[in-house]
Amino acid sequence: MTSTTPHHTATAAVTTSRRIIEYRGIAAPVPAPGRAVIRMASVTLCGTDAHIWDDDYATELPIIQGHEAAGTIAALDSSDLDSGTGGWSVGDRVAISPMFYCGQCHACSIGRVNACRHMSVYGCYEDGSLVTEQAVPLEKLYRVPETLDLSLAPMSEPASIAMQAVNRGRAQAGETVLVSGAGPIGLLATVYLKDLGCDVTVSDMNPARLTLATALGADRTFAVTPGDFPTAAQRTVLDQLTRGDGPSLVIDATGAPASVATGVDLVATAGRVVCVGISDAELRLTLRTLAVKEIDLLGSRNSQNLIGEALDLLDRHQDSIGALLTHRFAFTDLDAAFATLVDPTAGVGKIAIDFPERPERPARPASPEGGSRP
Repeated sequence: MTSTTPHHTATAAVTTSRRIIEYRGIAAPVPAPGRAVIRMASVTLCGTDAHIWDDDYATELPIIQGHEAAGTIAALDSSDLDSGTGGWSVGDRVAISPMFYCGQCHACSIGRVNACRHMSVYGCYEDGSLVTEQAVPLEKLYRVPETLDLSLAPMSEPASIAMQAVNRGRAQAGETVLVSGAGPIGLLATVYLKDLGCDVTVSDMNPARLTLATALGADRTFAVTPGDFPTAAQRTVLDQLTRGDGPSLVIDATGAPASVATGVDLVATAGRVVCVGISDAELRLTLRTLAVKEIDLLGSRNSQNLIGEALDLLDRHQDSIGALLTHRFAFTDLDAAFATLVDPTAGVGKIAIDFPERPERPARPASPEGGSRP
């Protein structure tokens, strides 16, 4: 019933307890109708992975982590091959959508599946992609553009989260936008906002992150000093850009209450503030501010199946987005990878985990002018 019949074991990296990862041989997955076996090529790590590794997340250990993943189709069920379901073939390069939703709760019934009450996510609430081979439903696979480096494709997951936040804010070309927080989500939101034609200011306390923001297209950056943001000079810049109104959209990717409160203060009357950063800290605002300014204060979580659009965004901007991949480790060196992930002095943007036999980056076709494709 399969295009290949594997009789081998896969290797899984299992987080068994706080900061302990064990490599285990497990039965290799086999395809089934509607499910393909993916040979993993690359997984990127994020802050959620750090919390799970630290046993500081709503996750039951042991678990196989990994929710930002890409690889190649290693096997398909013969019924899918015969029917041509989805047009998939063995060898196709794919990114994996890790999110599962019930389809029945209120959020799902109105199309907001990203906020499903009964959501599950590979690598967070069930075994994920830090494994050499994984069986994945076909509907969770997205084709990687031919010219996109497969090691960048896992970033389609965080890029989709950033795009969801921007979409929640209803960003329009020509708007002046403040992105608070130059971590991966804030930086990827910056790329998308620039792609839409917005003027983007990025703020952060970390100079290295602000340098990355500039590399990814930010029009300007503001260094944040706690208790003194924005400075008089920074506020003057915003006033000059907006005729004194303030930015019409603020994307807060920090999860810090003080940052959100500052965004509410800075945003234009009738503007929008989108909170995509997550923390358990309490936020205090005056109701007068919300009512008098009549602002939209919006939450944003995951994405409404934007992995495909995110892959296209990465493909268009991969030369700049590649700067986000600051560290690479082999699958066999996860202890060092996670130690680096939580090291505040390491200057981490994104960490990529490379699996054995990762396909090489395809050649990019030349443009008619002889340069590289934009």
